[in-house]
Parts: sequence; structure tokens; C-alpha cells
Amino acid sequence: MPQLLLELFSEEIPARMQGEAARELERQILSALTDRAYLHEGAKAFATPRRLALVIEGLAVRQPDMREERKGPRVNAPEAALQGFLKSTGLTKEQLTVQKDPKGDFYLAVIERKGRPTEEVIAEIVPQIVRNFPWPKSMRSGTKSLTWVRPLQSILCVFAGEIVPFEIDGIKSGNTTRGHRFMSEGEIAATNFETYTDKLRRACVILDAAERKDIIRHQARTLAFTLGLDWIEDEALLDEVAGLVEYPVVLAGAFDEAFLSVPQEILISTMRANQKYFALRHPHPEVRSQSASKDDARRLANKFLLVANIEAKDGGKAIIEGNERVLRARLSDAKFFWDQDLKETLESRLEKLKPIVFHEKLGTQYERVLRIEALAGEIAKIIKADVEGARRAARLCKADLVSQTVGEFPEVQGIIGGHLARAEGLGDEIAGAIRDHYRPVGPNDAVPAAPVSIAVALADKLDTLLNFWLIEELPTGSKDPFALRRAGLGLIRTALENRLRIQLRDYGLRILSEDSPVRFKVKAGPDAKKIVENLLAFLADRLKVALREKGTRHDLIDAVFALPGQDDLVLIVRRVEALQRFLRTDDGTTLLAGYKRAVNILKIEEKKDKTTFTGHPDPALLVEPAEQALFKVIAEANDLLAAELERERFDEAMTVMARLRAPVDAFFEKVTVNAPDPALRENRLKLLAQIRDACHGLADFGRIEG
Repeated sequence: MPQLLLELFSEEIPARMQGEAARELERQILSALTDRAYLHEGAKAFATPRRLALVIEGLAVRQPDMREERKGPRVNAPEAALQGFLKSTGLTKEQLTVQKDPKGDFYLAVIERKGRPTEEVIAEIVPQIVRNFPWPKSMRSGTKSLTWVRPLQSILCVFAGEIVPFEIDGIKSGNTTRGHRFMSEGEIAATNFETYTDKLRRACVILDAAERKDIIRHQARTLAFTLGLDWIEDEALLDEVAGLVEYPVVLAGAFDEAFLSVPQEILISTMRANQKYFALRHPHPEVRSQSASKDDARRLANKFLLVANIEAKDGGKAIIEGNERVLRARLSDAKFFWDQDLKETLESRLEKLKPIVFHEKLGTQYERVLRIEALAGEIAKIIKADVEGARRAARLCKADLVSQTVGEFPEVQGIIGGHLARAEGLGDEIAGAIRDHYRPVGPNDAVPAAPVSIAVALADKLDTLLNFWLIEELPTGSKDPFALRRAGLGLIRTALENRLRIQLRDYGLRILSEDSPVRFKVKAGPDAKKIVENLLAFLADRLKVALREKGTRHDLIDAVFALPGQDDLVLIVRRVEALQRFLRTDDGTTLLAGYKRAVNILKIEEKKDKTTFTGHPDPALLVEPAEQALFKVIAEANDLLAAELERERFDEAMTVMARLRAPVDAFFEKVTVNAPDPALRENRLKLLAQIRDACHGLADFGRIEG
């Protein structure tokens, strides 16, 4: 079936906007075609620095005929309502029919539209979409009325090999485009996608961003290997650079070794953020060349990779020299900032934190540091870390915020503090805690592992979370300006991966108490319990996110969190994992079904009797063998279950619960719960309540799906 090819050619589109713009173009075009009853066999959108392109396969040459029935107002409705309906349908009153309905008679419009040639439909759709395209930022060119991300220069639009004629702000559609800005000349004509991509490639344009990324990746690895170095891969930078070039050529440059005295994170940040360069480092000791010294292993190399958009005749020599000059100036600035920062101690910077407001309701950064210092000391006692070391590291952890280096490179805060601490001889323990206290920043970031580092990292996150819950400035569905979700995930991962046994509910209440050593700007007062419970509910949601990739069911987390006193994250996860394993067995699924059946009966009967069935059943009223057996098994299971839970043996606890399966099944098969005798009925309902209570010893089974 015929193919639609569309290209919107412009001046350079910012790299950060290209991918989303291509997806949006595809979405809007396909949505408009679907609204007009079109089907298609496949579609794909592309973006380069100078074009958005879209190919759609398998469109019919003519729009299908359409028949629509539209219900109108009642026949006795006001005349204005009828006239509005007629206007919306384009029909006259005589063309309407009356539809009988139990609620009254309604007018019915049957609208039939003959399908149009697809060229006409496309010529209608594309200009509307282009004129209203949702660029984050757009501009006008000269006296033209069209707003586009950069001046739109040409439009290629062909269907079934023929030009689809239309005009947008003086730009007429055609079947031509242009290749690379410097490495091609003249226009390129294309009547289908295959010809289009082939001619673009010959004109030095790689249309597919994924292919450009692969080319850069391959060339970078090859060139780094040739230099005897390792390429520091950076997926985000790779995405950005692929959006800056249409014909990628990777080149290697160098800088003065004297700059290597600056912490490598600063050098990498300078190269990455300012110049879009990739850093190189010396290979791992096991694979380094014989000529490399041991001290060079894994250190940053004084070389870098850049991605040019041209295959230069001189092999890129002039491009490399120009980029080296620019980088030299950037690195000189970075070295100056670093050398200046070495002249001050971290302790001396604390005064500069006093005028910096962290939040209008929560005080200054200095006051925040005092809270974190007190919290870190308290946590250090719990996890058996060096209390004074934790307090010292916490006191200094924000000092680098007022350093010149962090002022220029905000993304290396914490890291620079660690380097400065090490430079002034504070020791690896304190330097590491300052460096790591923001971690983990992302899902692939390592968590702090040293005891002092853990104490400071947890203190920083707990202070952030509790304070913002105190002032009720919480994240919404679309906004989280203080990164509270990240803080929650970081707290959870740090606790779980270090197997920390902290009772968050009790600890949170201790922090918020009036006699707490932690100096909070705002006091919780009588609302402390509510604040902590709300925070725990938030952490439960974050825990679901943290465990989702492991395949852990969110409903099981809810079921365990619902139990009284569940705030030890390590125990919660162990219990959830054991519960998930149990529910994958036949015993588990059958017992869950028996629980739900018992609870459903109880709900109905308790509502009917306006009471709650609690307490132990009377053994004398257990007349059926099946109910006698169930009563005995539940009594035994309760004792065993309590013992296993006390010893935190959750898999063994599930084994105890598995014993209930057969007696529960037999009870429902052989015993009539709603017996004619009221005493027997009440006794059996109490037995059902015993099933419910036994299951609730493990988790709130009512929250488990399935």
C-alpha cells in the first residue's frame, strides 16, 4: 500500500528537543489520521539537527466513507438547543430522525461523509499540525507569522510517489530537501523513504539518531583503544552529541598534564558541560600496557574525544587545535577556582552558610547543618559508627556549597567537599562521608557503605523528609522541587543495602519530641504521630518503586506495611519476599482464596447483625469433625507462628500457615456456616474470624490482590 513521507527542514534544532519533537510529530499525524478513519501498517519518526522526518506505511489512497450517529436534544427541548445541535452537525431539522427512549424522545442525526482522496486529507492535516506544534520555545522569522523552533526552510511531503501540495506561510511543499550543510551541494529529490534515506546518506546525513549514536560509540571505543586508553562512556552526553551532528566524526585532542592536579570530577564536568567532550582514562591495572606506570592506572588521561560534524580534508587537525585552545581556557578557570578553594578550610566556610536561606520556613543552610550534625550523631549511636566522626563529617558536609568550584560546577557538590577534606588532612573516613552524603542520586548510583558515611547520608535525607513533612510542602504528581522522592528512595536503598535495623516510626517520633537534641526550625507538637505516619506511607510508596524492578508485588508491600508497628525496612522486605514466595505455591493461593471467602462471609453477617465476631469459639459447640480439626490447627499454628515471627524466620512462618490450607478447604466443603441454630452460627463465624486473625499475623491479606 502507498507510503507517506514528510520532512520539515529548518535551521538547527536544539539537541534536547529533537527526540520529543519527532515523537510528537508522529503522534499528532497518526492521531489525526485515525480520527479520519485511516489505518496504517507502520510508522517511524526521525530527527537530525536540521530536520524532522516521518514515514507512514500502508495508508489507503482514499479515506473510508464515514457514517456517524449523533444523539441530540429531546424533541421538547428549547429551540436554542435544537439550533445548536443542527449547527454542529450541518444538517437541517428535516434530516433528523426521532429516537424512542424510556426517558423521552430524542432527535438523532445520521451523518454520512464520503471519503476524500488521501492527498487532500494530508494537505489539510499537516499545515494545522505545523502551525500549532508544541515546541518548548519557538520563534518567528522576519515578517512571517509561523512560529517554529528555528526558521522553517522547506517541506518535503510525498504520498504514493507524488507531491502532496499545500503551503505554510509562503513555504510550498515539494519533493526536495538538502543534505549536509558543508559536505553536500544542491537539492535532493525523493519520492519514497528508501530513496530519501539513500540520497541523504550519500549527501553525508545519517537520518537515524540511534545509528549516529552507534557510529559515535564505535569510533570512540576504537580511537580510545588506539590511544591505549579507556573511553568514559556517558549515555546522556552521547544522546546530546548525536543531536548536534548529522555526520559524526570522532577526533582526539589533548590538554596540559598540569591540569591533572585538579580533581578529575571537575575536569570531566568542564569537558562535558561546557564543551560536550568525552573524557578518557588510563586502563584498569590488569589490562594496562607495560609502559604505563602503576600510578597512572584508572587515572584521568590528559586526552579527550570530540565529535565533529565534518570529515575535514586535513584529518581534523585544525578542528582539534581549535578545540584544544578553547578547552585550555576552560581548564585554566577550573584550576584557578580549585587553587583558590585550597586556601580555605571547610570549617572556615561555615560562617558563609549563615546568610544562605535553605527554605523560608526551615531556616538557613547553617541551621540545617546543625540539625544534620545532631541527627548524624544519633544515627551513629544506633549503627555503631564513630559518633564524633559522624558529627564532624555532617558539620562540614555542606561547606563546599560556598566554594568557588561548586559555584562554577554545581553538579560536583559533595564530591568537591570530599576532595577539600582530604587535602586538609581530615582523613579518608570524613572525606568519604562528605563525598557520599548525597548518594544515591540515581537508581544506578552506589549507596554509602562506610559506617560514618551511612550516618551522614541518612541524617541528610531524614532531615529533608521530616522537615518538609512538618511544613506540609509535599511532592505532587507533577512537581517535586526539593527532590523528596529521591531522598525517600535514597533512604530506603541505604537502609536495605546495608541491612540497617532502624525502627523509623519510633525514631521519627523521638526526633520530633520536645526534648530531642535535633534543633528543628519548626516543632511538631501533638501532630508528631500523624506526621510520622504520613511519612511512612510515603516511604511505602517509594519502597514499591525500589522493589518494582525485582518483580516484587506492590500489594504485598501494602499488606505488610498495614500491620501494626511495621517500620523496619529490612524486616519488611524480608517478610514481603517470603510472602511472595508463599503465594506462588498452591498452598498459598488456596489459603488466600479461603481467607477471602471467610472475610466475605464475615462482612455480610457482621453487617446483618450489626456486630463484630471476635473471641475464641466454644469448643463444646464444635460438632462437625471439619470444624474441630480447623480449630485445633489454628490454635497450634498461632503458637508456632508467634515463635517463628519472634525469631524473624519468615519462610518458616509461611510453612506454618501452609498447614491451614487443607483444614480450611475441608471446613468450607463440609460445614454450613449459617446454621439454623444461632449458637452454632455464631461459633462458626468466630472460627472464620480466627482464620482472618491467623492470616493477619503475617500480613493484611485483605490488601492482597487475586
